[in-house]
Amino acid sequence: MKRLSVFFISILVSYVFMAVPVYTQDFDFPFNNTMTTDFGPAFADIILQPSNFLPCEGGPIALCYYSGPQPQTCVLRPEGDIADCECFEIPYGVYFVDINAILNLNIYMDTITQCGKNGSSCTIPNSAPVCEAINNGTFIPGADVISTFSFECIPTEGIGSTDCSQQPPIPYAGCMTAPCTKTEEEGIVNCECPTFPGPFQIGLNDQSCNLGSDMVWSAAFTTDETCTLDTCTSDTCTSPTLPPGVVCIPDAPEPNGGCPLLVKNDIPPPPPDIDCSKVCQEYEDSQDASGIELGFTCDATLCTSACNDRELVGDACTGLQAFVLTEIIKLEVEVGCSCCASQICGCEANSQTEQAIFNLNQDQRDTGIIPQCDRNGTLCGEISSSACALAPAGAQPSLPLYLLFFGLIALRRFRRR
Repeated sequence: MKRLSVFFISILVSYVFMAVPVYTQDFDFPFNNTMTTDFGPAFADIILQPSNFLPCEGGPIALCYYSGPQPQTCVLRPEGDIADCECFEIPYGVYFVDINAILNLNIYMDTITQCGKNGSSCTIPNSAPVCEAINNGTFIPGADVISTFSFECIPTEGIGSTDCSQQPPIPYAGCMTAPCTKTEEEGIVNCECPTFPGPFQIGLNDQSCNLGSDMVWSAAFTTDETCTLDTCTSDTCTSPTLPPGVVCIPDAPEPNGGCPLLVKNDIPPPPPDIDCSKVCQEYEDSQDASGIELGFTCDATLCTSACNDRELVGDACTGLQAFVLTEIIKLEVEVGCSCCASQICGCEANSQTEQAIFNLNQDQRDTGIIPQCDRNGTLCGEISSSACALAPAGAQPSLPLYLLFFGLIALRRFRRR
């Protein structure tokens, strides 16, 4: 046993002090190869306690939680210190960053200064500096997206845990905050994940730890003793749980610690310390180039979304990360509800936005999703009164206006004769 411990420590030391991932040659950023915990460096993706997961909202981000074997593979490069992992691209939503796994050294230092070494001072979404850096695209210059954790695909892909603590240790891909680039396949990105040899947990139940050949799992290691048992099946091993004092996370899925939607016909008043004029101004300011207020369209879609409507969430939310949503988030945290600030403060969307919400709701229905409108009667949108294409289904198409114009001229000349 002592020999095995010495062997493991020697491997650990060689990785920390000698292995600088190849992608630091391609991406200009200060790589964090410091020992962020006693169990390994930043690229080991170590989780010590729930507060290590920092909540953020924005995007786009990559989700590598399910990568390893087919269909989303993690393939080792010949040198063995990097794995190319195929990951889901999530256009917008609530996501989480392990504070111990921030690969940009400068942003890691800024984050632990503000949030504390364990992250316990940053329980409000987007309060950690790392969130802003990921949302504004400065975390790793040149990367299209950054890999983090999201609950978005649990309904279709599942969640769980398989403990892989065998000796000698085998490498796994530490994808948290790794840089990713778009591929030719829609919704799939390639993430360059540094590898680390050591104990780890896979985020699914009953999996084989060793994939053989040149493939490895995208994984992490939680030090909780309940996650290192041979029969580990707890989904809290490799995914965020609510830290002490946090009731729920706005806009995250309710089964995974997210706040609920408002109850129909029971909209609470705003808390006394909330300025509703600021809330409504933030919604109004979130206009895209066409005048659609993204705060409203994102609320209407995000909190009922599923992994199979990522493109729809992208249409509704992309660009929102560039706007200030401080008062909106503050309200939703205090009330403990998701996608609800506009209803509590009575904010009204413009006509283009109402039409967009109406269309997005129908698009969700078409994909088998029950939109928020059908769940609690809010954010239903409305058909624009100026729309001419409101004839009942099956109605005969009307003549183009220019034909009517020429027809009137011809009729007038006929009467003169």
